[in-house]
Amino acid sequence: MIAINTLTDTDIGRWVEYNSGFKTERGKIKSWSRYFIYVVYNCYNNWENYENYTAEPTRSRDLTFIDIGGSNDT
Repeated sequence: MIAINTLTDTDIGRWVEYNSGFKTERGKIKSWSRYFIYVVYNCYNNWENYENYTAEPTRSRDLTFIDIGGSNDT
């Protein structure tokens, strides 16, 4: 789980993993609101420009930060 109230501007662009119990996906944080973290999951592997793609509102309890070793692949 990621606590929304601890997010800072340095977290924009960080890799996260979504796990609903049924599905797992990786993506990058684009922004957040009081209730959701907005994550880009699909940008056709164009991760250098992920901010130009639509982000999905995701519950913070379904997200964890991940380190994928500097790779841009998901």
